[in-house]
Amino acid sequence: MSLSITLTLNGTERRIALDDARVTLLDLLRERLDLTGTKKGCDRGQCGACTVLVDGRRTNSCLTLAATLDGARVTTIEGLARGDALHPVQQAFIDNDGFQCGYCTPGQIMSAVGLIAEGTAGDDPERIREGMSGNICRCAAYHGITLAVAQAARRMDNDPAGDAA
Repeated sequence: MSLSITLTLNGTERRIALDDARVTLLDLLRERLDLTGTKKGCDRGQCGACTVLVDGRRTNSCLTLAATLDGARVTTIEGLARGDALHPVQQAFIDNDGFQCGYCTPGQIMSAVGLIAEGTAGDDPERIREGMSGNICRCAAYHGITLAVAQAARRMDNDPAGDAA
């Protein structure tokens, strides 16, 4: 049975035919739409490597059936930068060495964008760590990640137009 959905993906409306109603958003992004920035880690919703924004909220794409997203707005790591201008969170990760091997970085960045948009992290390292706890970094770059989220939150508070998400 074929099913058709419409997504606004990184700002562009896309009509997508699904041959299998059981396909996850993660597999749709990576295997059908060639958006490989979203990573498959555990494929069980435990590591956060697959985090994307759905209608502005942090979502584990490995647990989300694509068929349930008709009409949704999906933002992936590929949709954050505007041309050569990095999103403030992306720049903050570079400025603060918020990554080591880089495998978890797209999910960490997407989670940070969502966390900042929720307005719950502020500049408090403990609240940032708690808010980012759904994203695991096997290299233990947590200190740099926490500094990056705090820096980006400050920058985005001072310049709300700098939020490219």
